[in-house]
Amino acid sequence: MKAEVFDKKFDDNAVDIIDDLDLSTIKRPNQAQRRVNVDFPAWMIESLDQEANRIGVTRQSIIKVWLAERLEEIAANKAR
Repeated sequence: MKAEVFDKKFDDNAVDIIDDLDLSTIKRPNQAQRRVNVDFPAWMIESLDQEANRIGVTRQSIIKVWLAERLEEIAANKAR
């Protein structure tokens, strides 16, 4: 399919273009996973679990989100 035809299908939004994409080779940049072991005190695990349950996510998810938020905050402060 030529790029012009693909762009028209996308722009017209009349047909779903997902079938025209090769998703087998797709990669998200900077998303390579590496395992890290961290020891937390029991009270911290309990607090993490309570907050994770409150918002309906896993403990791992809440740790990742909070770390990402903090790192973004630090990067923004450095940029000033």
